Amino acid sequence: MKKVEFEAKAVSCSVKPLVFDEEKCVGCNACANVCQVDIMIPSEEKGKPPVVLYPGECYYCGSCVMACPVKGAVRLRHPLMNQTKFVEIGE
Repeated sequence: MKKVEFEAKAVSCSVKPLVFDEEKCVGCNACANVCQVDIMIPSEEKGKPPVVLYPGECYYCGSCVMACPVKGAVRLRHPLMNQTKFVEIGE
């Protein structure tokens, strides 16, 4: 069987949907494995967070956060236009 190699480069984008805490991330790649749209690949460095190649393709589903075995190692950051602040209306 012929070995096939691929090269991937990160695409620059104004959104940064995932924030990794490198102090907490163990590099297990559970987040990359569960991602529905395959926006990340495992890091070449053992124990490091995955590389986010296509941040603009993120669905903001949160499956990566839920799959992470270490609480707080990965955080989902929604774009400003999707963030809302509810203010209680007085009578």
